[in-house]
Amino acid sequence: MTILGKQIRMERIINRNTGKTIIVPLDHGTTVGPIPGVVDMKTTIQSVAEGGANAIVEHKGLVGEGHRKKGGDIGLIIHLSASTSLSPYPNAKTLVCSVEEAIKLGADAISIHVNIGNGDEKDMLADFGRVSYEARTWGMPLLAMVYPRGEKIKDEYDVKVVKHAARVGHELGADIVKVPYTGSVESFREVTGGCSIPVVIAGGAKMDSDRDILEMVKGSIDAGGAGVSIGRNVFQHTNPTKIVKAISAVVNDGSSVDEALKILE
Repeated sequence: MTILGKQIRMERIINRNTGKTIIVPLDHGTTVGPIPGVVDMKTTIQSVAEGGANAIVEHKGLVGEGHRKKGGDIGLIIHLSASTSLSPYPNAKTLVCSVEEAIKLGADAISIHVNIGNGDEKDMLADFGRVSYEARTWGMPLLAMVYPRGEKIKDEYDVKVVKHAARVGHELGADIVKVPYTGSVESFREVTGGCSIPVVIAGGAKMDSDRDILEMVKGSIDAGGAGVSIGRNVFQHTNPTKIVKAISAVVNDGSSVDEALKILE
């Protein structure tokens, strides 16, 4: 029954027709505070839902903000990890929620953040292993955000460390893994080629132009990616609804960047 339960929940966070997903992480408030775009969560969630996002990621205390009681449905992924930019160890993620608590809050899936290549890696991997076991026990889809980030990492976008990060997510039991985009179709194909679970890209820092965002998305899809998990470049956009629609055109419809840009005109 847990296998069927996981399949049903997975279809709440992906496009069941394309097998692709558009996830909008909104967990930034814990990390960096109430930055623009995550101050009025109800408005932001409504905007990305109208754009056709498949799911949002948020911490347990904000679940009520996304319970809109009307409008199109959107999947709920509750984030289990946290750290703050005020910490002397911002790369050390700590578990702040459990799988069982997320289920009680109505989650369709859960997510965990692991940074590899730093001194706290062993503790985060231990947490990953425990959460993965609990998620499988309960039939909960697990999104693993695995980043090469720490004192041993010279370039977190280097394909060698990114494909290693994706493989860690796969081997430790994630259902979807989120990693940085490596900058080209050719290099990112190495990442997806070494990982047989769906790979989605992080959005990274706020970009200067819509074309830059969409070219990154297009490159990842052409390389075999399964979609995106983009935060700032969506929720801080002048029109979050339209940028989600434009991203969806690339991810789900196979549109070119120029075709997707017309949605934003």
